[in-house]
Amino acid sequence: MKKSISLVFASVLTLAIAGCGNNSNNAGGNSTGNKVAEAAAPADTAAKVTKIIVGTGTGFPQVCFLDENGKLTGFDVELLKEIDNKLPAYEFDFQTMDFSNLLLSLETKKIDLVAHVMEKNPERELKYSFNKEAYAHWRNRIVVAKDNDSIQTLDDLKGKKVLVGATSAQAQILENYNKENADAINIVYQSGTANDTAAQITTGRVDATLAADFVIPIVDPQSQLKATGPELSSADILYVFRKDDADSQKLSDAIDGAIKELKTDGTLGRLSTEWLGADVTADSVQ
Repeated sequence: MKKSISLVFASVLTLAIAGCGNNSNNAGGNSTGNKVAEAAAPADTAAKVTKIIVGTGTGFPQVCFLDENGKLTGFDVELLKEIDNKLPAYEFDFQTMDFSNLLLSLETKKIDLVAHVMEKNPERELKYSFNKEAYAHWRNRIVVAKDNDSIQTLDDLKGKKVLVGATSAQAQILENYNKENADAINIVYQSGTANDTAAQITTGRVDATLAADFVIPIVDPQSQLKATGPELSSADILYVFRKDDADSQKLSDAIDGAIKELKTDGTLGRLSTEWLGADVTADSVQ
């Protein structure tokens, strides 16, 4: 299928642990309304192709980022290209934006699905729909400086500054804890354009962060940090859709079928190893 991925962005910036992207917001063609515009089909089939606007970011290395040539790539991006190849009825275009804007853009129908290694949790399930076939799975833990042996649990973070991305699943863990513990943890919300997590922790500006297990080598290439204590949560990684929307459900079901095929033929595991350094696709909490 003919693909169209165009990128118009304001700046190229990197990682917040859970967050992503810069504020560039026009990486996939027309972005208004529910993206159900039908592209012209080959004359020999007279089939209609539904264009889908995929919301993602540009600042999460190895997941969704701009390479040295300004090309959008990474695990989420390349996986969706493979899924698109399996679904001739759809054509995926990518629109990039800051992580904190992705879910709102889904609600307002500026995009049709969110692809940003999104964890399924109860808070998100109240407002959004998820596909059923997980394409990755990981565990969240506390991350501290390598010489810090004083922090093992969330209770140990009372009175401490903890850095997390705004609207992230890691932020939700801390917010839930604070609801039950009189805001005992000082949550520091990190912009999706920041790339200084390791520096903030090692210099003492903050005491810790929370991160999925695969993230630590990405944000800490010099191995200055370590994960500590037991896992705080286990999460399936899925795509996010509008809730109670028939077109979204049809797309979700089609994507599930494609993911199953990509698991069976080994493509999913290969992409995970290539981009994330390990196969994080095998486990599931479902």
